[in-house]
Amino acid sequence: MNPTLSISDAIVTEGDTGNTVLRFEVLASSFGSTGSTIADASVDYATSGGTATEGVDYQAASGTIQIPGGTTQVTIEVDVVGDTDVEPNETFTVTLSSPVNATISQDSATGTIRDDDSPSGASGLDDRPDNRTCIAPDRPTGNASVSVTDPYPSLPNFIQPTKILLEPGAGGRWFVLQKPGQIRTFATSSPSGVTDYMDLTDTRSINTDSEGGLLGMAFHPNYPATPEIFLSYTIQHSGPDMRSVLSRMVLDDVDNPGAGTVEQVILEVDQDFDNHNGGDIAFGPDGYLYFGLGDGGSGNDPRQRAQNTTRLLGSMLRIDVAGTGAGYNIPPDNPFAGNAQCGPGSNADDCPEIYAWGLRNPWRWSFDPDTGELWLADVGQGAREEVNLIELDGNYGWRCREGTLDTVNASDCGDGSGLIDPVTEYGRGDGRSITGGYVYRGTAIPELAGLYIFADYNSGTFWAAQPDGQGGYDNDELIDTSFQPTAFGVGPDGELYFVDIDDSNGLGRVRRIDPPGTPTPDTIPERLSDTGCVDPGDVTQPYSGLLPYDLNAPFWSDGADKDRYIGLPNGTTIDIDAEGDFEFPTGTVIVKNFRLGGRLIETRHLMRHPDGVWAGYTYEWNAAETEATRVRGGKVVDVGGQDWIYPSEGQCMQCHTGAAGFALGPEIAQLNKDIVYPSTGRLANQLETIEHIMMLSSALPGPVSTLDALSDPNDTSLPLPPRARAYLHTNCAQCHQPNAPTPSTMDLRYFTALNATNACDAPPLGVDLGVPNARLIAPGNSAASLVVNRMERRDVHGMPPIGSNLVDTFNVARIAAWIDGLSGCD
Repeated sequence: MNPTLSISDAIVTEGDTGNTVLRFEVLASSFGSTGSTIADASVDYATSGGTATEGVDYQAASGTIQIPGGTTQVTIEVDVVGDTDVEPNETFTVTLSSPVNATISQDSATGTIRDDDSPSGASGLDDRPDNRTCIAPDRPTGNASVSVTDPYPSLPNFIQPTKILLEPGAGGRWFVLQKPGQIRTFATSSPSGVTDYMDLTDTRSINTDSEGGLLGMAFHPNYPATPEIFLSYTIQHSGPDMRSVLSRMVLDDVDNPGAGTVEQVILEVDQDFDNHNGGDIAFGPDGYLYFGLGDGGSGNDPRQRAQNTTRLLGSMLRIDVAGTGAGYNIPPDNPFAGNAQCGPGSNADDCPEIYAWGLRNPWRWSFDPDTGELWLADVGQGAREEVNLIELDGNYGWRCREGTLDTVNASDCGDGSGLIDPVTEYGRGDGRSITGGYVYRGTAIPELAGLYIFADYNSGTFWAAQPDGQGGYDNDELIDTSFQPTAFGVGPDGELYFVDIDDSNGLGRVRRIDPPGTPTPDTIPERLSDTGCVDPGDVTQPYSGLLPYDLNAPFWSDGADKDRYIGLPNGTTIDIDAEGDFEFPTGTVIVKNFRLGGRLIETRHLMRHPDGVWAGYTYEWNAAETEATRVRGGKVVDVGGQDWIYPSEGQCMQCHTGAAGFALGPEIAQLNKDIVYPSTGRLANQLETIEHIMMLSSALPGPVSTLDALSDPNDTSLPLPPRARAYLHTNCAQCHQPNAPTPSTMDLRYFTALNATNACDAPPLGVDLGVPNARLIAPGNSAASLVVNRMERRDVHGMPPIGSNLVDTFNVARIAAWIDGLSGCD
């Protein structure tokens, strides 16, 4: 069979004297069956000028490259001539032609000669751009049905709060669970501070990996007369590494438990992996204790737990703990009530504790106090997030169905009869991790009375499940926020509260759902020409008040070229945090233009509104490039035969995470490079220029020569390892770093040592995609590395999970080559 050839762009720094080699990579790919014979091939190549001059800036080159059968990559070398002239970066082209025993899919590539002759200490600009019009307006709330307030602004932050619940009885307190293992309390009215109530880490090895930790709490139905609370948490264990524990705490003092408190372990469940642990607990109106458990982790439920009722995983359990001490009884109407009790692992018979099953990861659920109905949010895998009404003896379909969609395991459930569909669901365009709430029974927002309120941890969107009049439900969006809600609670006023986690630091607060108040109208312009961010005389050009910038390692955007600008309000400055991320003031607008084949197709605005909340908006250019119009809700358009994704507002913020500082590109390591400033024609370092024109609140942490700088993944003159790490930092680390909104524990930031990334030689928490002995990064074996596998696909398992339809073929090959060259994780 014949290979398919493609050539990639390349970059090199010219040097001051002599010649520097610029290497173009030519990939030879084949798609035959295993064992197919791949023919020897060849292809001609030749250089041609662009802005670079042949014989002056580079040496003309042409010839034929031989590609032995089975070879996956060959290199074309072109000599670049060094000089000391201060000049813009220059380009030329290499073109492939006349293939023998091969076809060509990408026949030309651009070689960029990066100038390195900036005068020492020179600034690209003399003065700061005067930005009077490209400024973020008030954040629109006109379509919001609710607002979110901080009812306790004087209280300190909580550490990774996982649950909030109200203490029963007159004068009850708020109880907040923290993932590391602490319970903290405070008064519901005019609290003077927060009290440490209980710390499980004093005698227990709490396992907080991934989705583990202190996850659930419930008060005895007769509390405080019966001084007992019940807790759900995960611990370190051997074989497996994580175990879920359900305990009764017999309190010696309900106000301030002390050494006399006795723990009685009621039930233990082995977890296969450290995700999909569920862990919420609550007493139902029948007086029984309910315990929700996920399928044990990984992807596609590989150990088939959720449909196996001889295991406790993937199920809603119901047990009787009234007066039983460390034991429990089985409610007589449980589906398998006559069998022997189960746990912690495998069992011979169906488990009598099971009330319902077929769940993937029930993350927060509640009983409607008026009807007794059990509403449960089940986190999906890659396609659907779902809300279920849980019934006795119900099978909710996972691992055969995700929401209403069949999975690859659909045949495990036969024809699917008997499986219960969710009452409502949503796709990955709206969020990626549902957080269950409550049926609203408050009085402050009458229009929500009787509606189930829920949210998405990743997108920060809140909805009400609105009856559609035909027996089903529609998702009525209440408000789109930048919060990451982890759990809801009902306050003494009957109103809904929630706790969230700020994914930039892992801290969280208690917030309340309130009436919308006076709405802020949507003043985001419909036309790009009205935004104040373009040249009034030529909408294709930026407003003069914007600062251009470029990145060492650009983000992959389906092959689009981009130019970038910062709109910093006059009189404001930029802070730089300890990790080198730029922290922008309110009013800032980050502008990015996208071009395919030289044509403007999209402009995106990332704004930090006056209330401090970041939000994204996008504009679609017309074919004549005379105007761009705002896109609401996202869409996909055929642009020159390519499906181009215009993201929705929610999708924008799924990538622009708080953990990564929202504005992804502007950071020291990305901006530490020279660019040509169009208004002056000067080549200068961006950081030195930004400091010179007084845009920073304080001086840079050192001379730019001493500061971090990411390697350009396309600069083939640089070693491969830093180029590979730079690519992962740019394209993956916004979600894969500490406190980011993903259950993965990977930290793919470039400055994290490989052996500390939780990726090198690490088995996956999620699906192994059928890869034998899969590792996230398998040193010396890219074929077993899921980082590579996910990068080269665009299905529900592909990475990035949203915003891209095309695989970055060349950088997939580079990441694979880097992994193949690793001898270990040190």
